[in-house]
Amino acid sequence: MGQVNVTISGKTYRMACDDGQEEHLESLGRQLGETIEMLRGQFGEIGDQRLTVMAAITLADRYSEAERRVIQLETEVTGLEEARAAITERADSRELGIAEAMESLAERLESLAGRLNGSDPLGGNA
Repeated sequence: MGQVNVTISGKTYRMACDDGQEEHLESLGRQLGETIEMLRGQFGEIGDQRLTVMAAITLADRYSEAERRVIQLETEVTGLEEARAAITERADSRELGIAEAMESLAERLESLAGRLNGSDPLGGNA
């Protein structure tokens, strides 16, 4: 179990975290501290507790907006995947149609060539 000292608004807090998460926890502490300082700049000294609550709500709002955006992007990705599948299906269908048309044309050409050469379409003589 890792441990980190996080400083927020000039106060140091010792916190435990999973091994390897120390840097992430420090980063989160910095974000909270920066948000508190930004709010302190906007509202002045209105009390540490109020600033901390306002910072928590501000960060929760950012998180909520990011979560909403992720859901929106996931929906868009699903739509794009469905569109890609439909386009692939149409392309496969058209490719099959073209192959069938080419096969039919080849058979007609063989038959025509056989008639022109005086043989039957199977290559024998008439």
